[in-house]
Amino acid sequence: MKKEFVVSGKVVDLIRRKIVNADIFIRNGMIEQIREAGEEYEKFILPGFVDSHVHIESSMLIPSGFARTAVKHGTVATVSDPHEIANVMGVDGVHFMIQNGKKVPFKFYFGAPSCVPATPFESSGAVIDAQKTKKLLADDDIYFLAEMMNFPGVVHEEEEVLQKIKCAHQAGKPVDGHAPGLRGEGLRQYAAQKITTDHECSSLDEALEKIEKGIKIQIREGSAAKNFNNLFPLIHTHPEKIMFCTDDCHPDDLIRGHMNRIVARAVAEGGDLFDVLRAAIVNPVKHYGLNVGLLQPGDPADFIVTSDLERFDIEKTYIAGNLVFENGQSFIPVIDEEAVNHFNARKINTNDIVVPAKGERINVIVAKDGDLVTEKVMVNAKIENEQVVADVDQDILKIVVVNRYSPSKPVVGFIRNFKLKKGAIAGSVAHDSHNIIAIGTNDEDIVKAVNKIIESKGGIIACNENDLEMLALDVAGLMSREDAEIVAPKYDVVSRKAKAFGSNLNAPFMTMAFMALLVIPELKIGDQGLFDVKKFEFASLFNA
Repeated sequence: MKKEFVVSGKVVDLIRRKIVNADIFIRNGMIEQIREAGEEYEKFILPGFVDSHVHIESSMLIPSGFARTAVKHGTVATVSDPHEIANVMGVDGVHFMIQNGKKVPFKFYFGAPSCVPATPFESSGAVIDAQKTKKLLADDDIYFLAEMMNFPGVVHEEEEVLQKIKCAHQAGKPVDGHAPGLRGEGLRQYAAQKITTDHECSSLDEALEKIEKGIKIQIREGSAAKNFNNLFPLIHTHPEKIMFCTDDCHPDDLIRGHMNRIVARAVAEGGDLFDVLRAAIVNPVKHYGLNVGLLQPGDPADFIVTSDLERFDIEKTYIAGNLVFENGQSFIPVIDEEAVNHFNARKINTNDIVVPAKGERINVIVAKDGDLVTEKVMVNAKIENEQVVADVDQDILKIVVVNRYSPSKPVVGFIRNFKLKKGAIAGSVAHDSHNIIAIGTNDEDIVKAVNKIIESKGGIIACNENDLEMLALDVAGLMSREDAEIVAPKYDVVSRKAKAFGSNLNAPFMTMAFMALLVIPELKIGDQGLFDVKKFEFASLFNA
């Protein structure tokens, strides 16, 4: 890092809402002075982008690898919930993320996971109770209590849940929310616990009601869940109450763009430039109290350089005065990290996933492209030899969840809208407990896929009798230690194989991963059974 240097350009001042030709004087990683210039500059200089809610693990990269790619798109900081690895490895997983992130010049702000496990109705690799949460929140490397997904627990005033929230308040750290579809009295009770954000709004009315209750809305545009279209009007009406986030961003998406893509889209669709940049930069910095510069004298020198304020193609990225990206090259180093994991599953056979016919009609999960919410339908089962089997013609496929932390009998259900015509897909990424999940057209391919995941101790796979493509994930069964330029193409190959098998989903593996998330309605599946999220209880496969 140069101790003293000057960068010149059209400075985008988000505080004063104006653009001026200026010279920025930087000393020891800080902005010492911004002096208006008498000449006209071509390049624009603006503060770096902040992802206000992201699970780094979903990039399938360790934090250092994520940073190496994110800076290419002008992202300088993330507000990150490490609950994916925490569900696998507990507090040790959280510390792994923090320590790896510290090895590179990028600003990671990690929170204390609030729901490990997400519910008591599934098997996770660890438990983080209120006492462990309190200890985490006392750590200077923890900046907030991460998304409180157990909104029924908040509404029903469960002691353990309220104790975690209380610990955050006592530590003076904000509490992130997660309450899909929560409205009315339930929302009032949820907001009364001083929960400050929500990234799960799928409709404008829901978002407006939450804003009215004092909750800030994080407009999410990730790899699987995409709410930008519905929530875009908030940029016009409530620019001070919104932030942008990706939540879950797969590697193939990350190498193409990050927050800059959301910003460019918002501007292209008529959002006021300064309001859009406020949501992408200023609001998360202010809300979470981040030590991220806003291009003001006395701030850390965190900024980006671009040729235009429409496409937001990034030419340079600086973090704390370090040039971390220029001319297509990231200067974030590749970190040689040891793999950590928690995997203790036994291989399965076809007998393990046989479903004896106990009725003629079955409850089926209906997946939706671009949405984490599912529906529940009851259909006539396809029965052969007194067993319920996949009905490929009717797009009713088997979905299987296998406990990866201890040998257990698989749970089997049925799902619609994956549209596979042959083969199976599987992965060890299954939110939030990250057991093994598989969807397939026949038992043999499902078993083959699951057993390959077990053999490799993590990854995603698409296979049939004669064909197999896999991306191994050796860190907690969630992430790879390889560079994004290697991981993303491998992920793309596996994803394209799933689509070649017939799936028309935009992100089949991401969508599959969320079929095990028992806190988002309506019907989901965990390693202990089918689960009715609205009733918050197990559901029967067969019509009662």
